[in-house]
Amino acid sequence: MNFDATSAPHHSDETPAAPSGPGSSTLTPHADETTTAAPTQASFPASSPGAATSHTPAQASFPLASTASVPTQRAARYGKQLVSHMAHKITGAWDEETVSGYLLFDREGPVLGRFDVIASASDLRLELRTTPERAAHLEHVAGIHLARFGARDSLAIAWQRADGSEGSTQGPLTPEEVEAHARAKKAAREAAREAEHAE
Repeated sequence: MNFDATSAPHHSDETPAAPSGPGSSTLTPHADETTTAAPTQASFPASSPGAATSHTPAQASFPLASTASVPTQRAARYGKQLVSHMAHKITGAWDEETVSGYLLFDREGPVLGRFDVIASASDLRLELRTTPERAAHLEHVAGIHLARFGARDSLAIAWQRADGSEGSTQGPLTPEEVEAHARAKKAAREAAREAEHAE
C-alpha cells in the first residue's frame, strides 16, 4: 500500500465548527501538503461499509452510516486533496493503489467517527460512520471541505443516512464564497495574533 497522507492530531488555530451555513469552518486547500506515518490502530471491522482490508482491526464501532455519492470526473484528485488536507488535523491516509482513503475524527482524543473516501471514474463516494448525535456535525465538516475544494466544479454533497433520518447537504459554493471565507479566516487569525501580542 502506498499511503501518502497521514498525520497525528496537532494544535492550530483551526477547529471544525458546528454547522452554520455555507460559509462556516474551512481549511484552505493545500493539495501538495503530505506527511507520512503508520496507519492508525483505530478502525472499523473489515465487514463494515467502506472498510478497506488494509485497515487494522476495530477498537470501536459506530451505529450510524451516512453516505454521499458526488458525481465528478476528478474523483481521485478531490479525494486525495480532501484526505491529505484533513489528515493534517486528524488521523488519515490516502492509498494511490486503491484510489481510496480514510479519516478518523480523533482530534479531541477518542475516535468520534470514521470517514471513508472511494474514488471511481464517475464519482467520489463518501462513507461516514458515527453516532446519531454527531452525524450532522461530521457530515458538515467533511462535506464543506469538499464543497470548497470543488467550488469551480459546483460540487454538492447530499448525505443519506441508513437510519432514515434526514442527512445534511453542503454546496454547491461559488469561488467568490470560498474566497470571502478565506479572507475572513485570515483576518480572524491576524486579529488573534495582535491580541496575543497586546497582552
